[in-house]
Amino acid sequence: MTARLHNKIALITGAAQGIGLATALKFAKEGATVVVCDLNQTGVDEATAQCRTLGVTAEGFVMNVTQRPRVEEVVSLVRAQFGRIDVLVNNAGITQDARLQKMTLEQFDRVIDVNLRGVFHCTQAVADGMVAQGSGVILNASSVVGLYGNFGQTNYAATKFGVIGFTKTWSRELGPKGVRVNAVAPGFISTPMVAAMPEKVLQDLAGKVHLRRVGQPEEIANVYAFLASDEASYINGEVIEVSGGISL
Repeated sequence: MTARLHNKIALITGAAQGIGLATALKFAKEGATVVVCDLNQTGVDEATAQCRTLGVTAEGFVMNVTQRPRVEEVVSLVRAQFGRIDVLVNNAGITQDARLQKMTLEQFDRVIDVNLRGVFHCTQAVADGMVAQGSGVILNASSVVGLYGNFGQTNYAATKFGVIGFTKTWSRELGPKGVRVNAVAPGFISTPMVAAMPEKVLQDLAGKVHLRRVGQPEEIANVYAFLASDEASYINGEVIEVSGGISL
């Protein structure tokens, strides 16, 4: 049986840890050529090596999604090496939490820059190539916070709502050109970002989920792999919540 992502060239941002790493490894297991992008050289090297141990081609690049020239450079290098980019997973993201009255402009701007502007940079960099080849998949990381808001996350919620706006708009613009755009809205997932929360907060969160647990990064990666595959060929412009039913 042919692997689900056989012959697909997939670029994943924030791929050195958490959901990004799980997605890179899942894509590798499904036969994709994986392009690992993240901020730290050591993390990039380790994630790339893990993908290669699964028997696929993998390359790694240190890339800050807020730096447009570097984003364009990496996309050009990937195209020069592999001839195309079939899948972009806009996974990179950060939090800088504070209540509205306490949030600094620096906190606000930093999250907007990474989570919103970074997604714009990466998608714009790959869009022309995908349109020219008549196919492609763009997957954006939203969040349940981008559907329902969350205390102390004015900046983060705004970016994750914004990513949904990107998804809906780009699916209209790029869909006629053969490029599908979808978003995934994870709930509370066991990642380094979530692990930094106090234990009591984590317990309270798990109690609100009808499955009575936080999710695992692999459970989000599985959804990304499906959406990236030809099995999802008629899914476009959707936001798929993967939260264990926390919003019910």
